[in-house]
Amino acid sequence: MSYRIVTDSSSNVLTIPGENYATVPMKIVAQREYVDDPRLDLNQMLEDLKAYKGKSSSSCPNVGEWLDAFGDDEYIFGVTITKHLSGSYNAAVSAAETYMQEHPGRKVFIFDSLSAGPELMLLVEKIRACEAAGDDFETTKAKVLDYHNHVHTLFTLDSLPNLARNGRVNLAVAKIASVLGIRVVGTAEGGQLALAHKPRGHRKMIQTIVDMMKERGFAGGRLRVSHCRAEEAVLSLRDAVLAQFPGTNFSMEPTTALCSYYAEEGGFIIAMEGSFNKENDNHKF
Repeated sequence: MSYRIVTDSSSNVLTIPGENYATVPMKIVAQREYVDDPRLDLNQMLEDLKAYKGKSSSSCPNVGEWLDAFGDDEYIFGVTITKHLSGSYNAAVSAAETYMQEHPGRKVFIFDSLSAGPELMLLVEKIRACEAAGDDFETTKAKVLDYHNHVHTLFTLDSLPNLARNGRVNLAVAKIASVLGIRVVGTAEGGQLALAHKPRGHRKMIQTIVDMMKERGFAGGRLRVSHCRAEEAVLSLRDAVLAQFPGTNFSMEPTTALCSYYAEEGGFIIAMEGSFNKENDNHKF
């Protein structure tokens, strides 16, 4: 059974050569609109936003864009950024309902990642593993929902202004962190961002993340990281993790527009397998 997988661009992986995979673009709106697709000059966007002093925001794909991305496949899985921070999930669900009404007998299911970035790609990889094992559509859906209960997202940021301006974190916290030069380390909890620690210094930040990973049951499974111009820091994290868990399946990729906008330069997002995550309550539609 062949599946088509569609994510919104918060996944940071816009194309997968040779795979039946597509993304629908998020957008950043500032002095102009930046569409999160392979044609975007990301470095130019980041430099533009550094110089821009006006209001900026993000916007999600619409129902029509999701429908276009579904193509003409019989079985489709969609994976979205958390519904608590974006309308992408609701648009994808509406598109799925329309698609199945127009094509009786076809099946579409939308997973709410309750996160952003690399957690979406862990779910994509699990769908692919089920497909390779020959699992049918309903079995795959059940296995991925169960798998999602054992996935966790952490993040660390150098800068918080864009999150604060768009109501994702408290503005006062963002200002204090900026003045004091403090990094923040946080988690995705039930689809919301929660700031957990404010470590000072690179070494302390890495150790804080490793400690939080172990607290959440990480024992050397899959670890995926998306970063915004923070490769050196991510490689430090990789080395610290591999020193304790040599069998870790580690991968990394740069953030694209949406996650770059919110993570900002120096930020990165970590998704990992671990113990049961009671916060991942992914409802079926």
